Amino acid sequence: MSCNPAVGGIAKGQIVREIDALGGQMGIVTDRTAIQFRMLNRSKGPAMWSPRSQADRNKFSALWRHILENTDNLYMWQDAATELVVEDSIVCGVKTSLGVQFNARCVVLTNGTFLNGLMHFGRTQIPGGRISEQASYGLTEQLKSLGFVADRMKTGTPVRIDGRSVKWELTERQDGDNDFHKFSFMPSVNRELEQRPCYILYTNESTHEALRRGLHDSPLYNGQIKSIGPRYCPSIETKIVTFADKTEHQLFLEPEGEDTQEYYLNGFSSSLPIDVQIEAMQTIPALKDVQIYRPGYAIEYDFFDPTQLKHTLETKLVDGLYFAGQINGTTGYEEAAGQGLVAGVNAAIKVKGGEEFTLARDESYIGVLIDDLVTKGVDEPYRMFTSRAEYRILLRQDDADMRLTPRGYSIGLASQERYDRMLSKRELRDNLIELARKTKVRADVINPLLIESGSTALSEGTRLYDLILRPQLSLESLIPFVPALRKFVSSIPVDLRDEVVEAAQILIKYQGYIDRERMIADKISRLESIKIKGKFDYNSITAISTEARQKLKRIDPETIAQASRIPGVSPNDINVLLLLCGR
Repeated sequence: MSCNPAVGGIAKGQIVREIDALGGQMGIVTDRTAIQFRMLNRSKGPAMWSPRSQADRNKFSALWRHILENTDNLYMWQDAATELVVEDSIVCGVKTSLGVQFNARCVVLTNGTFLNGLMHFGRTQIPGGRISEQASYGLTEQLKSLGFVADRMKTGTPVRIDGRSVKWELTERQDGDNDFHKFSFMPSVNRELEQRPCYILYTNESTHEALRRGLHDSPLYNGQIKSIGPRYCPSIETKIVTFADKTEHQLFLEPEGEDTQEYYLNGFSSSLPIDVQIEAMQTIPALKDVQIYRPGYAIEYDFFDPTQLKHTLETKLVDGLYFAGQINGTTGYEEAAGQGLVAGVNAAIKVKGGEEFTLARDESYIGVLIDDLVTKGVDEPYRMFTSRAEYRILLRQDDADMRLTPRGYSIGLASQERYDRMLSKRELRDNLIELARKTKVRADVINPLLIESGSTALSEGTRLYDLILRPQLSLESLIPFVPALRKFVSSIPVDLRDEVVEAAQILIKYQGYIDRERMIADKISRLESIKIKGKFDYNSITAISTEARQKLKRIDPETIAQASRIPGVSPNDINVLLLLCGR
């Protein structure tokens, strides 16, 4: 697992649902090793709902290992890749630290935080990509010699706490959800482990003062770390400097497993010296007698400008070479997984033959992520948010299977069972919506529910569909009052029932918004169909701005739509390109 023993979160959860819909294993493994599940943002509209799960770190890894070792035609070699074999700008394999050479028509680099990784514990520096794991050397230098542009980024992780030393009565307990929601759409996948709570606590002025006293030894503030850090997941020392007026910051104690005392202190990422971290924690009443397994630390590592990639995540400079994950300047386990799936699929297609596999911005969060990377590049560790997707009403977590399972099935990634389940769910959902359109409900039957719900009573009967549109009512609440609805819902297989009801309700309540967003997406998609890659010598187009010429030449966009998303390319520049295309 990543440093945080959790999967999903805001927008990240949607990515995991998309990976599952395509036929990936991440959602299945997470559900089976989950020790807490929550649907975040339930107080907002369904476009914002985001699943998140705590997982048992060791059981998560063990289950993944079991799956990998029992996957047909997949073989593993444990070693460090130190050099690529490249001939005439075509990748031919890799060499390892043990002197072994693997010949390959495609190579995917997924180096995480390990390329020239350096860990910071205050002024103490230790080479490595993660605690007790060696850094990776050689690849950055070789790639730079081949013309790739690299830079450094920084990320961090919090202290791990011994739960036996926590005064739990001084924390606020936070339990998970206990409904039908999970990550995987497959019916046989469920939570198998004992569910455990998380706990909320807060820093205070004394905590902040202890942290301020140690800032002169912070690698982030004494010049020791010069690389780019994540704005959206700041260290605790960055929080007290950036938000100096705040008197407290919320923290979460999250269990690392079903039967361990180890807890992750979410919100307390730090590279301060060990004694400063402990002193600061001891000012929090619940952590007065805290004992730790290991301190928090920061990691610096190499990444490569992702505008050097195609949408398939194949590099533009070396044929058959793919980059996925933090090597592309992203931060987050889920973002890396989405990239890994797309890079792996395209590497397989390149070897076997077939049409490249890419995902559009109106089709998936994975598509938004990759398009942002290859079109805009990064100036800080890239983290996915719902706000990055202009079509987020179309990219809800509840319908990832409807959007993507047909795509996964068409390339042999999603199974027949998964595809048939999606078709069954879609048919039942559409039939339920049609039933709601046709079914009339008498006023005297439904008025008691309307009055109880604070909704206006009826003077005459109305369609079930119109009742569902009322914000105070849910489809589920109407089932006892409408015999036809009750009969239909009871006929739905139990393992699909809740999903179908929720999916139908969301489409009914938000159809207007969904239709409007689809219309906008369709207009933009027309620009996606205008291919311009390799068509122009941008330096010779004097009618567009100098900045636009430089960026268009560097990125060489595939389509007019991609060109329009490049920072510095104006609408006027796009109009010039359209004229040159005869549009």
